[in-house]
Amino acid sequence: MNAYLDVAVEAAREGGAIQLAELDRPRQISYKGDVDIVTQADKASEKAIVTRLRDHFPKHAIVAEEGGGQESGSPFRWYVDPLDGTTNYAHGYPCFAVSIGLEEAGELVVGVVYNPIAEEMFTAVRGEGAFLNQKRIHVSTIDTLSTSLVATGFPTNQREQSLNIRYYWEFTLRTHGVRRDGSAALDLASVACGRFDGFWEFGLKSWDTAAGALLVREAGGTVARFASGAPYRPGEPDVVASNGRIHPEMQKLLAEIGSSTSDPTK
Repeated sequence: MNAYLDVAVEAAREGGAIQLAELDRPRQISYKGDVDIVTQADKASEKAIVTRLRDHFPKHAIVAEEGGGQESGSPFRWYVDPLDGTTNYAHGYPCFAVSIGLEEAGELVVGVVYNPIAEEMFTAVRGEGAFLNQKRIHVSTIDTLSTSLVATGFPTNQREQSLNIRYYWEFTLRTHGVRRDGSAALDLASVACGRFDGFWEFGLKSWDTAAGALLVREAGGTVARFASGAPYRPGEPDVVASNGRIHPEMQKLLAEIGSSTSDPTK
C-alpha cells in the first residue's frame, strides 16, 4: 500500500501548490447551485491530481468532486476532493485542504489530507497507523462530552432545511464548544490528531470523508453512523467521528436530538 500512499502524497502536494499559487490571483468563481462555489483552483487542482493518479494507476476508478474521474471494473477506487473548503478559499480564509482516499474492494486502505497553508500532511495506511508530517498521531484522551471540543459543518445548499442547527445548539450547551471551520477533511484530521474530540455532520460526499475517516480509525478513533452505530462508509448520509472515549455520549445525544427533531425551526 505504500506505493499508493506515495503517489497520493505527491498528488496532494501538487494540488496544494496549485491552491497556493491561485490564492493570490483574482479568484474566478462560478456556481454549481445557488451558493455552491467552484473556483479555478478546484478545477486546476483536480486536473493535476486525477492526471497523476491515471498515469500511475490507469485501471483504477476515480471519483472526483468536479467530475474529472473515471469508472472502471477495478476493485480500487480513489476519492478526490481537490479543494475541500472552497467557500473558505474563495473568501481568502486559510482553512482548506486536498483530500485523497483509496478504497480496495469497499475497504478504505489509504488516506491523505494536505493543508498547504500550514504545510501539514496527514497520512494513513490501513493497519499501519496515522501520521502528521511522518510523526505518528493519536486521538485525544478526553473521556467526557462535557470537557470535549467538537466540530461540525453545515451544507452550502438547502440551508433553510438543515436540521443541524438543533444539534449545534445542544452540543454547544454540553461541551467546551463547537467549531465550524468549513472543511470536513480537516475536521476529521483534527479528530485524528487530538485537536478535536469529536465531529458530526450530515450530507457529506464520499470525497469529503474517505481520507479523513481512515485517519481517525488508524489514530485509534471511531467513525460511525448516527442511529445504528454501524461503521461509516463514505457517502452515507450522516457521520459521527470521535476519539472513541466520548462516542457513547455523542451517539446518545445524537439519538435524543434526532428523536425530538422533525422541524429545523423548532
